Amino acid sequence: MQIRPLDIAGAYELTPKQWGDDRGVFLEWYRGDLLDEQFGVGIGLRQANTSVSRRGVLRGVHYADVPPGQAKHVTATRGAALDIIVDIRVGSPTFGRWDAVLLDTVDRRAVYLAEGLGHAFLALEDDTTVSYLVSSTFDPAREHGISPLDPALGLELPIAANELLVSQKDVDAPSLAAAASAGALPTWDATRGYAGKAWRD
Repeated sequence: MQIRPLDIAGAYELTPKQWGDDRGVFLEWYRGDLLDEQFGVGIGLRQANTSVSRRGVLRGVHYADVPPGQAKHVTATRGAALDIIVDIRVGSPTFGRWDAVLLDTVDRRAVYLAEGLGHAFLALEDDTTVSYLVSSTFDPAREHGISPLDPALGLELPIAANELLVSQKDVDAPSLAAAASAGALPTWDATRGYAGKAWRD
């Protein structure tokens, strides 16, 4: 598995080696030992989620309170999705910036994002199936969102705005600036001390 750091500390693109023959394809899409070795901390799997989305569905930007936060390991098992990681950690050198990885059934990449980062994805095909492993179970009292339509984020999406399907909850979520002003965002210091050693030094 090839592991490539993204532009945001604590986020990584993982590209698995695929073995194919006339029967199909085999790959390892999650390797906890490699995460331990690379990041100094495994995902500590507590829950596995799957969502199925039609083309144009934009989910997120979602995050959880730190601690405990929620690290995620995300891949697409059908269709294609643009996976988006947003740095919402107040005080981070890349606060407000985002990076993206194409998740599809060609390269079968995955994304790992540490606790404290914001996460969103855009389904690029009908019936896009995104599966993700998370480090803590869902707790609605600790789950929050930033509007993916916040112009200050400047998300560059390959689907026109009038074709996007966004939940009312995500539309109504605060802007990044409003969430920061309300003290609702994780801090760089708290997340650096909480997640893997590979990027906190």
